[in-house]
Amino acid sequence: MAPQRFHEQFDQIQRSMPDVPLALGPDDASEFIYEKGVVLARDGRDAALVEETVRSHFTAATGLTGDYVRRDSPETNRSGITRIKVGDPGHGDRRGDRAVTHALRAMSEREGRAGHRIVSRNHVVSIAVNSCPGDEPVPASLSQGTNPAPAEAGHDPDTSVGVLVVDNGLTHDHALVPLLAHVEGDLHGTETDAAGNLLQYVGHGTFIAGVLAAVAPNTDITVRNTLNDAGAILESELGEKLFEAVDGGWPDIISLSAGTSNGRTDGLLGMDAFMQELRAHGTLLVAAAGNNASASPFWPAAYADLPDYQDVVLSVGALRGDGEFGACFSNHGSWVKVYAPGERLTSTLTGFDAPVPYAYQHSTYDACRYGFTYVCTCQSPSHVGVLSEDGTIAKPDQVMFEGYAHWSGTSFATPVVAGLVAAHMTANKETDPRAARQQLLAGNTQFAEVRGAHVPALRPAGWRPVPVVQRPVGA
Repeated sequence: MAPQRFHEQFDQIQRSMPDVPLALGPDDASEFIYEKGVVLARDGRDAALVEETVRSHFTAATGLTGDYVRRDSPETNRSGITRIKVGDPGHGDRRGDRAVTHALRAMSEREGRAGHRIVSRNHVVSIAVNSCPGDEPVPASLSQGTNPAPAEAGHDPDTSVGVLVVDNGLTHDHALVPLLAHVEGDLHGTETDAAGNLLQYVGHGTFIAGVLAAVAPNTDITVRNTLNDAGAILESELGEKLFEAVDGGWPDIISLSAGTSNGRTDGLLGMDAFMQELRAHGTLLVAAAGNNASASPFWPAAYADLPDYQDVVLSVGALRGDGEFGACFSNHGSWVKVYAPGERLTSTLTGFDAPVPYAYQHSTYDACRYGFTYVCTCQSPSHVGVLSEDGTIAKPDQVMFEGYAHWSGTSFATPVVAGLVAAHMTANKETDPRAARQQLLAGNTQFAEVRGAHVPALRPAGWRPVPVVQRPVGA
């Protein structure tokens, strides 16, 4: 990924979580964001072991102190995770946290003997990932309709498929959109700043609901605002929020367009209890592969590659606008099980009660090309204002949204696939979403090329390819 883009995401999330000091990891490699001064351990014996071992290690080590080491949460939690404070979160800067690093090292020998992970950083799980694309969403004409276009199937409350979208909520006027007639859930909350401009990522959950409803009209969609801090949440809180989201009953499908890398191949400690519970139910988790242009596992999507979860999780990468190749921002690798259109899709951003302005405050044009031979989602070189730069004096560009938007990311390939699974269930009277997933992939004859690899691709009938803009040679 482009480092500048990742630092912009860091700034956005830090502003939305002002009371949670954050750092980049590992060692400023810009692979993920995590909370300073805190580690996670499983409730019970593991938490007690981590607390004791880290305190002893810090007390004996030069330049470290065990004074800060203590539990920072109740001993038992629904998520099965205990927060353990290990250092002063105000110490140092975004380039890492010495206390957290040494706490992990203090446990490494114990983990080796145990044969499993005992301690973890508290990662930030986010829809933004690396804040690319840089100048999207962009307004789309109402006359051109959505892309994918709505399928012709109707809605039958007796056979409809239940889909839970874990995201940042719905815009206040979403109910004015006929396509979203069977969508309910949490509102986003504050949508605009003092000048009336849409805040960043407002409409993300509404956009996803619109994509899902277009591909699979026979669905009852519930959107939660779990990821409402600039599209982010701490790993320690995510498990608890996911359990809350299914308190009213487990849906057929969960669509989650968020995640994080963590430098490991065994998942997220903070999601462990939820993932075990998920496995015990019949729900299928459809998860975004992430926008880091990386082959490193991205969680929770990469659970699809673990033996215990291969039928429980479906990981989704994004195809570029023509649908023939992977989008340049999409994560990739054997852990990504299917790809779907994810570049410049068109869906509902807001309702139709009044136009809403949006002031672009993203990076400039060249910053998100990623060195590829086509312009990676960026549409115009004129947008100004870089979030991570102090003293920017140029006035950001402003556009007006009247309902629809173009937007790109694995965030939006994910509901395409979730919708195709739901549509398969309806068309084949299949009540098991995991069986529908297997049937859909087994019967699929579509493929695309991603980084030279031949990969399964799912393209809904209502999707229309869009032109790929080639970058001039030497630009």
